[in-house]
Amino acid sequence: MSERGQLVLVAAVLVAIAIALLVLAALQLGYHGDVHATADDDDPTAATLRVLERSVPAASRGIPRDYSWSRRSAAVSAVRGTLAPTLDRLRTAGVREGVVRNVSYNETAATAWQRSNCASGPNRAFGPCRTDRGVAVQERTGRTHVLAVGFDVTVTTQRGRTAVTVVVPVTG
Repeated sequence: MSERGQLVLVAAVLVAIAIALLVLAALQLGYHGDVHATADDDDPTAATLRVLERSVPAASRGIPRDYSWSRRSAAVSAVRGTLAPTLDRLRTAGVREGVVRNVSYNETAATAWQRSNCASGPNRAFGPCRTDRGVAVQERTGRTHVLAVGFDVTVTTQRGRTAVTVVVPVTG
């Protein structure tokens, strides 16, 4: 055999060994179906928070167009009314699988968020901020803008109980 043929043969052997080592390493990672995964898809609390993170901005979309600042209480009622079916679905989803969710508004968390995130003083760009029934709002050009909504989320499963307080800001 020529030197070139020997070189090709040695290279092929090295590639085969590398591939075998990669396959062996991949097999070592393994999958165990009986071990509970830690991914968010299996975490009902994380799934609940994702639903809230999508629902709050959607519920707030038309508020500035439809509500002046003097009607901010009605705007808050509208946001809560739009969120009501989602919160009802969250409370009943998963009951058959042994997952019980309780989602309620948290006025204190929303107020704390509003105080730390709304500019104050004479040089601020927008008007005053207020929190009403767990919904933080701000006056901008005479209109009501929803800034964030505070929630208490409690999820009970066979593995235990998780309670979190979260404030979902409206971005955009």
